[in-house]
Amino acid sequence: MAKVKAGVVGIGRMGEYHVGVLSEMQEVDLAGVVDVDPQRRKVIHDNYGVPGYVDCKDLFGRVNVAVVAVPTSLHYPVAKELLNNGIHVLLEKPCAHNLDHARELFQLAQDKDLILHIGHVERFNGAVQELHKIVESPIFVECKRMGPFTERIEDDGVVMDIMIHDIDIVLNLIKSKVIKTHVIGASVFSEKDDLVSAQLEFENGCVANIVASRVSHNKVRTLSVTQKDSFVVLDYTDQEIYVHRKSSSEHQMTKGALRYKQESLVERIFVHKDNPLKLELQHFIDCAKNGSPRNVAVNDELYSLEIALDILDQFNQKIKE
Repeated sequence: MAKVKAGVVGIGRMGEYHVGVLSEMQEVDLAGVVDVDPQRRKVIHDNYGVPGYVDCKDLFGRVNVAVVAVPTSLHYPVAKELLNNGIHVLLEKPCAHNLDHARELFQLAQDKDLILHIGHVERFNGAVQELHKIVESPIFVECKRMGPFTERIEDDGVVMDIMIHDIDIVLNLIKSKVIKTHVIGASVFSEKDDLVSAQLEFENGCVANIVASRVSHNKVRTLSVTQKDSFVVLDYTDQEIYVHRKSSSEHQMTKGALRYKQESLVERIFVHKDNPLKLELQHFIDCAKNGSPRNVAVNDELYSLEIALDILDQFNQKIKE
C-alpha cells in the first residue's frame, strides 16, 4: 500500500517532535520540512535525513499531508495556502487568533474536501479518553496546568498556549453552553497573560475553574471532577485516573479491638498508556488517507476557540483598568 507523503512546516520544539513521531510511522514517508532557519533545517536533515526547504510552496506536489507548527500569527496564511493546494493539514492549536479566520479555514477545507485537524493533543491522552466513560453528571470541575516560565512561546500567553487544552476538554466533558465567565490574572514575566484563573458557569448548572500559569516552579497537569457519588482525579502527565467513592462500611478487627469506619473507597482506573501525539497523528493520517470521520465536530472546535478568546479578552480588559 502506498505511503502517505508528509511534510512539517515549522520545526521548532513542537515541529521537531512531530518530525520524530512521523519518521517512525511505517505508513508515512516524511518528504520534507520547512523553516526559515537554516540551522534548524540542518539539524533535522542530520538527525532524520529529511530534506529542508525555506517556503511551504516547496512542498506542493511533494506531500499529501502537512503539519503546521509555526507561530500562531502565521497559522492562517500558511494553512490557507496548503489547503488551497490540495494538502490535508494538521494545524497546531490555537487554530487562529480570531474566529473569522478559523471559520474561513474550516470552510475552505470543506469546500476542497480536505481534512483540517486542530492539534489538541490532550484529547488523545489515554486518561482523558477513559474520563469520558466515567464522568456522567459533573457538578464541579477544576483544572490546573502550571509550569515554569519559558521564552519559547512568543506569540501567545497561557490562555492560547496551554489553557486552551483544558477549555477544550471541559467543554467536551460538560456538553453545555457557557453562560458566564469570570477571569482574573496577571502579567508577571512578560507583557502577556502569564497567570490566569477562569471560572466558567454552564447552562446546566455545572461550574468549572481553570487555572493556567507559566510562573510556577513545579509542573502540574491535573483535572478533578466532583459528581454526586464520586470525586474523580486525573493526572495528564502520568495518564492516571483515581475515583473516590463514599463507603459506609464499618470494620472490627477482633473482638474488643479497635473499630473503624471506612469513609471512602479509591479505585485506580486502568488506562492504556501511549504517546498522545502518535495517536493524534495516526488519527489525522487515517482521516486523510481513508476518509475516516474526524473525532471532533467543527462547531466544537470553534466553540473552544471562542471561549478561549473571550477569556483572553477579559484578561486584557482587566489589565488595562
